[in-house]
Amino acid sequence: MSGDESYELLGFDNVLLPVGNLDEAVDFYRRAGFAVGVRLDEAGIAVLKVGKETPGVLLRLEEALGHRPPAWATPRVWLEVRDARGTADALAAAGVQPLDAPLSVATGWTVEVADPWGNVIGFTDYTKRPELARTG
Repeated sequence: MSGDESYELLGFDNVLLPVGNLDEAVDFYRRAGFAVGVRLDEAGIAVLKVGKETPGVLLRLEEALGHRPPAWATPRVWLEVRDARGTADALAAAGVQPLDAPLSVATGWTVEVADPWGNVIGFTDYTKRPELARTG
């Protein structure tokens, strides 16, 4: 596939997460700092905004999906924030408990949360490598 521009990866479209209840999921993610970009209840989806980018986190209703803790092997989505340790405090104040204390990583710090259906979202900063951080 190399050399064929039709297969060039241009960026993310959306990250899809299954949820068992759309109202509960939207409430959880709002408390976690997300804004709802689009919500289509008849289609069972809500698209959450991530920064100024058009792609986002798409919540998709899977009615048979019940609450469950995250499995270690579950995929993780990490999103950039300016200060992961401050984000951990803000999340806890909003009633969204981090899975663990902020973790030191090569670029800075990361804190992870899990929604009621076991989807894990990480909030990571670039305080150790500011030259890699987004600006704006």
